[in-house]
Amino acid sequence: MSYLDIADYGVIGDLRTVALVGVNGSIDWCCFPRFDGPSLFGAILDAKRGGRYRVAIAGAPQGRQRYVPQTAVLQTAYDAPTGRAAVTDFMPVGSSGPTLLTAPEIHRHVVCTEGGVEVEVEFQPGFDYGTSTTLLHRRRHGLLASDGVDEAVALATSRPLDWTIEEGVARAALRLGKGDSLALVLRYDDDDVRPIEHYLSEELLANTAAFWRDWVSRIQYHGRWAEDVERSAITLKLMCYARTGAIVAAPTTSLPEVLGGERNWDYRYTWLRDSCFTLYSFYVLGHYEEGDHFMQFVKRVCRMKGRPHLQIMYGIDGRRELPELELDHLEGYRGSAPVRIGNAAADQLQLDVYGEVLETASVWSRFFEMTEGTWHALRELVDWVADNWRREDSGVWEVRHELRHHVFSKVMCWVALDRGVALAERQRLPGDVARWRREAEACRAEILAKGYDESRGAFVSAYGSADLDASVLVIPMVGFLRRTDPRVQSTVRVVARELTAPDGALTYRYRSPDGLGGTEGAFSICSFWLAQALAMTGDYEAGLRIFEEMLSRANHVGLYSEEIDPASGKFLGNFPQGLTHIALINCAHALARLDPARRGR
Repeated sequence: MSYLDIADYGVIGDLRTVALVGVNGSIDWCCFPRFDGPSLFGAILDAKRGGRYRVAIAGAPQGRQRYVPQTAVLQTAYDAPTGRAAVTDFMPVGSSGPTLLTAPEIHRHVVCTEGGVEVEVEFQPGFDYGTSTTLLHRRRHGLLASDGVDEAVALATSRPLDWTIEEGVARAALRLGKGDSLALVLRYDDDDVRPIEHYLSEELLANTAAFWRDWVSRIQYHGRWAEDVERSAITLKLMCYARTGAIVAAPTTSLPEVLGGERNWDYRYTWLRDSCFTLYSFYVLGHYEEGDHFMQFVKRVCRMKGRPHLQIMYGIDGRRELPELELDHLEGYRGSAPVRIGNAAADQLQLDVYGEVLETASVWSRFFEMTEGTWHALRELVDWVADNWRREDSGVWEVRHELRHHVFSKVMCWVALDRGVALAERQRLPGDVARWRREAEACRAEILAKGYDESRGAFVSAYGSADLDASVLVIPMVGFLRRTDPRVQSTVRVVARELTAPDGALTYRYRSPDGLGGTEGAFSICSFWLAQALAMTGDYEAGLRIFEEMLSRANHVGLYSEEIDPASGKFLGNFPQGLTHIALINCAHALARLDPARRGR
C-alpha cells in the first residue's frame, strides 16, 4: 500500500497512548501500551514492514472522518457502490480517566447504514518497530498475535470471520446488510481471546464519550472559535500520560520536516518547554488539574541528581537516558530515512526551560498550595539560573551546531529570575531574592544591549548575529517588554516581512543555515505567534487574518502537524504537534481579549 498524506489521519487515545487512523480505515501508527514504547503498528514509517490494522469498506477507498462533538471518538463514513457504512473508533477512558490497572484497548464498530456493504479487515501487527516475527493464531472469538517471546495482543470480533493468514498478515471479509454491525476489540497483553461481550464495548463507548464531554464542559472559553479551541484542547489532553503527569510533544517519531531529508526526530517524550506551554493553555481554559499533576512530575525530576543542569526532556516515566538510535530496517515515511528512536537533544543545554518551568509554577501557585518540597525544587532552579544565565546554549530549536548566546534563551532566563522573585515575595518564601533581582536586572540590560540589532530594527537570534528568529515574538507575551515598546513593534514588523512565505501567513522559525541538509517547511507555532504578536502590537486585523488563515490550514478533523510546506500546503513533521495546538489556543484567547469591538463596548 502507498502512503497517505500526514494530514489524512485522525487520532484516538486513552491518556496512555494514541493510534493514528487514516481516512482509508488503516491504523498506521500505535505504540502499545504507552507513547514511548515500541510500535505495534508502524506502516506510516514503512508501508511494507511497519504493520497496520485496517477496517474499511470494499469499493470505498477513503471515507469522511469527523469526531463525535466534544469527544475523542472518531467516526468515518463510507459511501460504497452498494451501500453506506460508518466506522466508530475509540480507545476506552473511564469516567475519571484511564483505569491504569487494565490494558489499553482499541475498539472499532462498523454499522451498515444503507444497502449492503462488504467489510474488509487486514490485521498485521509489527511488534517492536517491525523487527519481530509476528505469529498469528485463529481463536474461536478472533485472533491471537504474539512475537513468540513476551508480547501478545488479542483481537476479538462480535461475528465469526473466515481468516486467511499468510506471512504475518491476517485478512477477512464480511458482508453486512442494513442495520447489521461488526465490533472488533484489540487488547494489549492478553493471551486469551474472549467473547466480545466480555469487553462491554457499547458501555465503554458511552463512558468514554461521557468522560470527554465532561472534560470539555469545564473549558472556560466560549468565544467565536470555540470548536477550534475545544479540538485543540482535546488533542493536548490526549498527549497527557495519566500515570505520571508527563505530556508528550507529539505521539509520533521521524515524520520528516522535509521529504527525503534527515530532519526526522522522535517527539514521544516530555519536553519541559512544551509541557509548560501546554499547561499554560490549560490554565487559560480553566483546567488546572493537569498543571498540578505535572508539577509533581517536575518536582520528581528536579530531585534527580547526576546532571549539572535541568534536562530539557525526559521519558514519560521521568527517565533521563534517551539514547538516539537509527532503525535501518525501516524506509521512513515516503522514503525519508533515517527513522530514529530516542533523542540526543536530551543532552543539550537549553537555558530557556528554566523560564518556562518558573512561569508555569507562578501560574500554578495561584490555584494550589506551594509545599516546602516544591518550593525547594523551584528555588534551586532559580539559584542555578542566577549562577549560569551568562552561558551559551543550544537554543530553543535544538540546532546541532556550536553553542551561542541565544536571545530567546536569555529572555527566558530573565523570566525564571523574575518569577522566582515574584513567587518568593508574594508567598513570603525563603530565597536569595536580592541576588535574583540583581541578576534579573543584569540579564535584562545585557539582552537590550546585545540582543537588539539597531540596523535591522529587530531582536535577533543570538548575540553578534543579524539572523532573525521567530521565537523573539514571545518577548511581549512574557512581559519582558511592553507591547507598545518601539523595539517590540519594529521586531514584529521585521519578522512579518522577512520570515513569512508569500501568503504572509505561514511563518518560518528562521532562515539561516543550521548545519542540516535540506530546507524545512513553515513552523505552524510561529504563524500563531506572529498572529498574536501583530494583534498585541496594534495591527489586530493583520493578526486576525493570519489566525483565520491558519485555521483553514487544519486537516479535516482540526489537527495540525509541526510544519506546513508553503509550496504544496502539505503537512510535515510529527503529528499531531502539541506546540501548534497550544499556540492556537493562546492566540484565540489573546484575540478575544484584544478585539477592538469588545474593548469599545
